[in-house]
Amino acid sequence: MNYPHPILAREGWPFIAGSVLLAAMANWWWGWAPALPLDIIAVFVIQFFRDPPRQVPAEPNAVLSPADGRIVKVEKTFDPYAGRDALLISVFMNVFNVHSNRSGVEGTVRQVNYFPGLFVNADLDKASTENERNAVVIDAQVGGQAHTVTLVQVAGLIARRILCYVQPGDTLHKGQRYGFIRFGSRVDVYLPLTAQPKVAPGDKVSATTTILAQLP
Repeated sequence: MNYPHPILAREGWPFIAGSVLLAAMANWWWGWAPALPLDIIAVFVIQFFRDPPRQVPAEPNAVLSPADGRIVKVEKTFDPYAGRDALLISVFMNVFNVHSNRSGVEGTVRQVNYFPGLFVNADLDKASTENERNAVVIDAQVGGQAHTVTLVQVAGLIARRILCYVQPGDTLHKGQRYGFIRFGSRVDVYLPLTAQPKVAPGDKVSATTTILAQLP
C-alpha cells in the first residue's frame, strides 16, 4: 500500500480545510485579533495531521516503532490476540505526536480484530484491555526467521476513531502506513519472549525510525 501524500494525512484533509476556511473568514470579517483563537486552532489541526516520510533502518533483526510517542510499558505479559506469552511494548501518543501508524516488521497479516470499548486515558494500564481497540496479528519475517508480532491500536480519552487499512492476507513492509488514530491514543506491540527490548519506559520514540527491539 503506497501512501502518495506524506506531508499532511488524508484523514485530516476535511478538518484542515474546515479549520483554515473558518480562520480565513474570521480574519477577513473581524480582523486578526478577534480571529486569533481560530488561527491557533487551524495551526493545531495542521500540526496534528502532519505525516512526514521516514527512513527505515537497515538492521534486519529490528522491530520498528509503529507510532510516535513515549514508551509507557515494557513488560512480559499474555498476548490475548495471538494466544501466547509475549513481551509487550506500549507507545503512548499525545495530541502533539504524529498519529499515522506504520508497520514495524515485514510480514503477512494473519488476522484483524476490532473490539468496541471505553475511552479512558490511553496512558493507563487498563486501556489495553478496556478501551476501543483494533488488533493486527502479523506472521512476520525478521532476520530470515518467522515470528508472530501483534500491533494493537488503542483509542484514548479524546480519540474517537481508529482507522485500519489492512485485512487478513495482506503483505506489510517495514515502515508501511497501515492505520491512523485521531486525537491521542496508544499502540501496543506484542513480541516473542526472545525479543530484546531497546527502549525503556519514558523514552521518546518515532514511528519507523526508532528500533523498539531486536529479534534473534
